[in-house]
Amino acid sequence: MDALTDLAIIWTGVLVAVYAARHTRLTPVLYYLAIGALFVNLGVLPEQPHEFIRGFAEIGIILIMFALGFEEQVDYFLKSIRRSWGIAFFGALAPFLTAFVIADYFWNDLRVALMCGLTMTATAVSLTMAVLRSEGLQATKAATRMMTSAILDNIASLALLAVLVPIAAGDASPSAADIVITVLKVTVFFLIVSGLGTWVFPHPAQGWAAKVPFIRHFGLRHLLSFEDGEYATLMIPLLALTVGLLADAFGFHPAVGAYMAGLILREEYFSFESPERGTSAFENIKWLIDNVAFSWIGPVFFVVLGTQLVFDWDIFVSVIPQTIALTVGILVSQIVSAGLPRGIPAACPILPASGSA
Repeated sequence: MDALTDLAIIWTGVLVAVYAARHTRLTPVLYYLAIGALFVNLGVLPEQPHEFIRGFAEIGIILIMFALGFEEQVDYFLKSIRRSWGIAFFGALAPFLTAFVIADYFWNDLRVALMCGLTMTATAVSLTMAVLRSEGLQATKAATRMMTSAILDNIASLALLAVLVPIAAGDASPSAADIVITVLKVTVFFLIVSGLGTWVFPHPAQGWAAKVPFIRHFGLRHLLSFEDGEYATLMIPLLALTVGLLADAFGFHPAVGAYMAGLILREEYFSFESPERGTSAFENIKWLIDNVAFSWIGPVFFVVLGTQLVFDWDIFVSVIPQTIALTVGILVSQIVSAGLPRGIPAACPILPASGSA
């Protein structure tokens, strides 16, 4: 019963966070994290979450990322890749170098400096998009660019991990084969997801899929309309989880795979009516996914994430100088790096020349 008690406490904290966010005009995500940190330091929640709670939180972030991808259009995402490489490059390089230099100054240890730099390289995709959604900005061009650059950042982080972690751990230098394998895994994953969205899911099937006996006669719409769409709300999370597990097998977090699964879904796959609500199946399922992801399962992830902020007074005091230096350094470098892509030639524009977002 301990796990259920913890879940009840977390859900109570979610309601408190939503109330506080509404009255302070701040994003609920900030309060989810604060509630988690407050509860764990007061002893209300355990420092090590129950296995059930950890699994519940993982499902939450997978659903959040899937719901965010579900709102996006794949054409906009693909177009944004060409325009977002500058944001991704400078957005990863600046914090890496800043953290590396500051850590090397304080500890004079190459391994520690490398690991500090790596921790600042990957973008917190879920936090970024959850905050944007809470402000109603998730469908803007700026949000698409940010999401695209965040995914590109994480791809680059995989490559950096393959190269730098062996060095930081004191192992032998990474071989060229390790680097090539990492790049191939990333490439194959995106090719598989792209192939599903381009050739397999549509009906009639496209390209090579049109020659496969079973696939050419059945698209995703046929599966979703099974039993008049009664089980569509099961098939959609199953798809998100399946692609998430595929992403995990290729070295990504499952949430990245779930986002890609939502991205390749199209409204045309839901071209059947939802009799129980009298609305289109797409609207019905989208409402359900959003409600589950952002109201009662997804927030559990952020509260549990907040419980990782356990304060030890002696440690806290001992690292105040390093904390201040890193905070100020990362803040300045991020602001500066955000403006650097604007200097890239117009052939690869990041934002319109007028400066409007």
